[in-house]
Parts: sequence; C-alpha cells; structure tokens
Amino acid sequence: MTEKLLETIEIKTARNPTASVIWMHGLGADGNDFVPVVQELDLAQAPPIRFIFPHAPMQPVTINNGYVMRAWYDVSFGDLEGKSRQSDEKGVRASQAAIGKLIEREIDRGIHSKNIVLAGFSQGGAIALQTALRYPQPLAGVIALSTYLPLADSLPQEASPANAKTPIFMAHGTYDPVVPYAMGSKSREFLEKSGYNVEWYEYPMQHSVCLEEIQDIGAWLKRVLGARPG
Repeated sequence: MTEKLLETIEIKTARNPTASVIWMHGLGADGNDFVPVVQELDLAQAPPIRFIFPHAPMQPVTINNGYVMRAWYDVSFGDLEGKSRQSDEKGVRASQAAIGKLIEREIDRGIHSKNIVLAGFSQGGAIALQTALRYPQPLAGVIALSTYLPLADSLPQEASPANAKTPIFMAHGTYDPVVPYAMGSKSREFLEKSGYNVEWYEYPMQHSVCLEEIQDIGAWLKRVLGARPG
C-alpha cells in the first residue's frame, strides 16, 4: 500500500459538516457500494455529516484463486470457516494505517475526533474495528456490519484506553453464508468480555444489509453524534 491517501467518495448531508463517517466497503466492492445508504439513514435531525467512502487497494485474494480485486487484506480459505485465528496481519495493519490517515485528514479539516465514526461491512467492518479500538484519540463510535474482529489475540496489548468505552454497533444476518453468524457472535462476546460497549443487532438475512438495519444505524448515529433539536 502506498503512502498517499486512499481515493474516496464524499457526500455531505449539509454544509459545514461537524461530524464525519468513514465507511469501508466489503471484499470486491468499492466506495460506491454504500453511497445510496446515506439518503436512507434519515439524518435530517443529525448534525451535518461528511460521509467518506474509501476505495480499498487492488490486490490478489487467495480465497478467489488469486484474482486481483479491491480488498482491505487477503482472505484465505480457513479464515471464514473458523479454522484460522489470524487474518492477513500485514494487510490488516496496512489498511489500519491507511484509515488512520483518513481520520487525521478529518481532524485537520476541523472535525474533532470525538465526532468521527468508523463504519464498515464485512472486510470493511473488520478494518473499522481494528482501527478504532487501537486509535490513540477518542472516536464517536464504530459500526461493524456482517463482520468479525481480526487480530483479536493482539487487542489486549494494543487497545487504546481512549476508545475503551467507545460505542460499537454490531449487526449480523442470521443466515449469513459468507461470514458465518457464529463468527460475528464470538467477536461480540470477546469484545464484551474485554469491557467494550457493544450494541448487538441481528436480522433474518444473508450477507447483506436490510431496511430495518439501515433504520437502526440511522437512529444510532443520531444518538452518538447528537440529534439536533426540533
């Protein structure tokens, strides 16, 4: 991964944003994937938000026979079957650093770290958790959808005290054939036992998002970012 910032798509809910949401897509998708969700979140009463949708770098992915696609890290066949406890550590940490740079850019733009949310779906959710729980400044929250906690073994040593109480929205489909429900549930249990504030949601769906989930995310964002009166 290069040192330059990731390419991104940006959408503002209103002028002069005071909060930011950095939202990472899943394996093989790109930053366009969750752009349509912004209009469905019902954020009229929320503060002005800048949504940032980065594109993951192109790289070969083992589980897809080495095919080159957008990926936050490599995925092996054992990773999503519970047979491997470690993801592609080098790739995970490279993406963590890249998202860290996007957070720093938002701070440079005048957004306080406490008003920055990291969000992601599947691989992107794994990177949201990886980055937020280790980030040295307090963040507003984490949205982790249909995903799991990568590099869990190193979290106790690397966790940032600044984000020990950061709200975490975790959601999973009960029929997910890609990232099994059990993987998400075990990650939730690990985080709760580690003292994190996890709000868990589950929906009768596969590896996707649904309208009820989007409504729950919108309500959660208004809570953690502060809804405007009126």
